[in-house]
Amino acid sequence: MLRIRRPLLAPLLLAALLPAGSGRAGLEAQRAAAERDPIVFVHGWRGERAQFRPMLARFRRDGWADDRLYTWSYDSGQPNAANAERLAARIDQILAATRAERVDIVTHSLGALPSRYYLKSRLGRGKVDAWVSLGGPNHGTTLAEICFSAACREMRIHSAFLAALNEGDETPGEHRYATWWSPCDEAIDPDSTVVLEGAANHQTDCISHLGLLDDPTVYRQLRDFIAR
Repeated sequence: MLRIRRPLLAPLLLAALLPAGSGRAGLEAQRAAAERDPIVFVHGWRGERAQFRPMLARFRRDGWADDRLYTWSYDSGQPNAANAERLAARIDQILAATRAERVDIVTHSLGALPSRYYLKSRLGRGKVDAWVSLGGPNHGTTLAEICFSAACREMRIHSAFLAALNEGDETPGEHRYATWWSPCDEAIDPDSTVVLEGAANHQTDCISHLGLLDDPTVYRQLRDFIAR
């Protein structure tokens, strides 16, 4: 009769219970996925969650689970400070639901401003690791002269909101900051408005404003920055 020594019983039983293909490498991949920071995606002026679908699909293919990917929708006409408070509440909900310590924030266009206010006002202290701006009007854009909602007026180059937001340290706290800007961005003028002192700033190829959301090179660079 074949006798199995007791020390071998536990690993044998575990192997029998695990799904096919879930060896040590599979378990390590699952553990790594569970340990990733949740990502909060913040759209721009008059934007919507659906604009992030191509990027979300890529993150899923690269191993991010659904409970690590969150799109946040908001009224982009409201003042950025008010939207920063709403963002703070949403991030607190995500942290409570996932039991994560911090989130990463990926923003497009106007989404950079309420999220930066969230960080600078210290509402996000200790709650955010990486922050990303894709075509964000961090120092304003001339196109904001033709729109008149509260948030749009705050995007104007010499607005009081931007003066206060950019006063002193443009990348405060222990968060990691990165920006991507395109020389062909039709919504951001001047192009250099996206760049932040203290951030990892990236110039892209000739990409449109919305094209920043589904460009494969931008995605790979963004993913690698977040995953550090």
